[in-house]
Amino acid sequence: MPPRALSPSGLFLIDKPEGPSSFAVVADVRRRTGARTGHAGTLDPFATGLLLVLSGSATKLASYFVGLDKRYVTDIDLTAVTDTGDREGSVVERADAPSEEELERRLGPLRGEIELPIPAASAVKIGGERAYRLHRRGVEVDMPLRRSRVDALEVISYGDGVARLDLLVSSGTYVRAIAAALGGHCKTLRRTEVGPFRVDEADPERLVTPDEALARIGVREGGGVGA
Repeated sequence: MPPRALSPSGLFLIDKPEGPSSFAVVADVRRRTGARTGHAGTLDPFATGLLLVLSGSATKLASYFVGLDKRYVTDIDLTAVTDTGDREGSVVERADAPSEEELERRLGPLRGEIELPIPAASAVKIGGERAYRLHRRGVEVDMPLRRSRVDALEVISYGDGVARLDLLVSSGTYVRAIAAALGGHCKTLRRTEVGPFRVDEADPERLVTPDEALARIGVREGGGVGA
């Protein structure tokens, strides 16, 4: 198989719909452009929102983008906990909806530096195998903890046991783990920002040049950090 083309080179901002995997979205860009492609952080199939898809020679710049902070809006059902942390899992616990005061009390410890178990239905490897594959086979494992940072965790609205939250978190944070820690699960999840890039900028036809993309995250051409 011949190597993938190194052009067009740059960054596509894609608003992923609910349903397809992030890898399917990347593959669609690859088929459309014929170029080498990669991503700077995936979304679960049920989630929507901003994907950064690197194209052509810009794929070698992935390390500059994967660590960017991310912002999400999520609806969390606080009347049921699932074994995956989202609506696609099986309910393992039910509870009455907490009061607004109780919700705020639960939110407090989840701001700042936190450490939570990685969801069982995740792509991390446990003993050399993806955790989600073990989960699908019904294999129970002790999931490792992951340290992350929550810079913002605010209630947009709350009613009927469902809290809509706005979160600004460090890269690698599992919003599903935060939902589980709150005593619920994610009904919806939408990524609205990755670093300085916003989902309302998404356009599958527009290619952000490598120089422009790096400038927006404060990196000069050649890898230097801007002022």
